[in-house]
Amino acid sequence: MNSAVHDTTVANPVPPQDLSGIVGHRFIYTYANGWQYEMYVKNARTIDYRIHSGMVGGRWVKGQQVDLVQLDEDSFKISWNEPTGTSVVVNVMPGKRRLHGVIFFPHWVEEHGERTVCFQNEHLDEMRAYRDKGPTYPIYVVPEFARITFLEYAGADDESVISVAPGDLPADWSTRTN
Repeated sequence: MNSAVHDTTVANPVPPQDLSGIVGHRFIYTYANGWQYEMYVKNARTIDYRIHSGMVGGRWVKGQQVDLVQLDEDSFKISWNEPTGTSVVVNVMPGKRRLHGVIFFPHWVEEHGERTVCFQNEHLDEMRAYRDKGPTYPIYVVPEFARITFLEYAGADDESVISVAPGDLPADWSTRTN
């Protein structure tokens, strides 16, 4: 994108968006702290993801509503708020195999992350009840860079891309590289 042509203004607040560089892609990434995640950008509004390791390793979610925007060529931002009260912002640069994420965990998740280790879709009321009970503060903020170790185009809206828990995958699933 040529920034002179696509500057944002009050009259034109959103530059042209080409999400084809990320929609339909699955990627596995490992944060600098060792936590490993897998995300599938199902379409411009939803993602599915699995957490392979880290504080809430074993958790997986389908159909998470997100805000997805293209910031620049090969630069995308995906942000969302979960029923747990956790908020996440992930900047993805697929071509550079780089990602930066910031996770904002409510205090209850920091104290009892194991409560979220499930297929969230089957426990939405439970997650909301934990969120509402709290405590929310202090927020545990985890800002980390990550390396994308595996990236593939799987096509949009494919329910089979992320369809089982991390623990139900072959042992070497998340260590694949390309």
